[in-house]
Amino acid sequence: MKHTVFIDGREGTTGLELEERLSAREELELLEIDPALRKDPSAREKLLNAADVAFLCLPDAAAREAVKLVHNDRTRIIDSSTAHRTDPLWEYGFPELSHGHRERIRVSRCVAVPGCHATGFTSIIYPLVAGGILPQSYPVSCHSLTGYSGGGKKMIEQYESGREPADKLVAPRYYALSLSHKHLPEMQRVCTLGFKPIFTPAVGDFRRGMLVTVPLFSRMLRKKYSAGAIRSFYGEYYRDAAFVSVMPSADGLDAGFLDATACNGTNRLELFVFGDAERILVAARLDNLGKGASGAAVQCMNLMLGLEETAGLL
Repeated sequence: MKHTVFIDGREGTTGLELEERLSAREELELLEIDPALRKDPSAREKLLNAADVAFLCLPDAAAREAVKLVHNDRTRIIDSSTAHRTDPLWEYGFPELSHGHRERIRVSRCVAVPGCHATGFTSIIYPLVAGGILPQSYPVSCHSLTGYSGGGKKMIEQYESGREPADKLVAPRYYALSLSHKHLPEMQRVCTLGFKPIFTPAVGDFRRGMLVTVPLFSRMLRKKYSAGAIRSFYGEYYRDAAFVSVMPSADGLDAGFLDATACNGTNRLELFVFGDAERILVAARLDNLGKGASGAAVQCMNLMLGLEETAGLL
């Protein structure tokens, strides 16, 4: 018997990626809505309640409304929006963070997929706090470089239409300079930080790919760790993770440069640790549309349905 799946909002970037990843899965049946009715609440309600798993690839307000349309206790919901990531009634969809996260995802009815920037950030910070290495009061700062697909249809159109002046988009551009990016609440809450990080995202002229970096000073940790010791800690922490790899310091570099796009098309997240005994730089590389969005959603679905966690993702 096949598991039924409905993607509410399949026309968006994440929805299209999900459909591509799921359409070849023989154990799944994708429920499709008539394109003319995709905004019709009654048509959506029918499919949401017919599905074993419903993916919400919608703006926040629409995702909240979609949840209200589900009136059975069988349909399991995976939300890719920001709407429920800090809701204590929803499980945070990052299985590798801990054994507890993975097991709660397996049994949860409602799972919120992490934001793409937040995925890189929490992969770095959560283990350090959980391991008693990073004080919750640490003044954390984070920089993230992402491809423009993370900005959705409007930004994709801006970069790909050819209507902008040739030199306007060639250099990376910082944004969210009010220091109030929508991923900050989950970054702070999930990692149990006492204070909001300073988070500076930038978008570059490439479609997909992401590098998230966090600098650390050894003297400010609970115990003085060198870069090598931090790398060893991550290696042990993530040793059983199917999709998170801790890389030797020289691996993945091209003549000293770290490419943001090397994990594209995969569900991998690669962690790099650079530095010395005093200063440490941790970098997470991922596909913002893979482990940062649709890949993570599929991974959670696999766990929730009792399937192999890596199914359709290797």
